[in-house]
Amino acid sequence: MVEIILYQRVALKTDLPEHQLKKDDVATLIDFVPHPQTGEDGCVLEVFNATGESIAVVIVPTSDIKPLTKDEILSVRSLVKI
Repeated sequence: MVEIILYQRVALKTDLPEHQLKKDDVATLIDFVPHPQTGEDGCVLEVFNATGESIAVVIVPTSDIKPLTKDEILSVRSLVKI
C-alpha cells in the first residue's frame, strides 16, 4: 500500500453529496485526526476549484481517500448541486 502524507493531493473514493463532491474529486490532505473512541481515524481535506480557490474543508475516514498515481489524469467538472 502507498503511504499517504500531509499536503499530498488525494482522490475521494466516495461521493460526499452534502459538500457537492463526487468520487474521484481531488483534494489536499491537510491533517490527520484520531477517532475520539475506537473507530477509524480521519483525514482533513481541503478542496480547491479549478482556479485554485478553496471551496471546502471536509473530514473523511482514512479509507475514503486514495493517493493519485502517475497513470491518472485530472479533469474538470462543473460544481453543481447533486
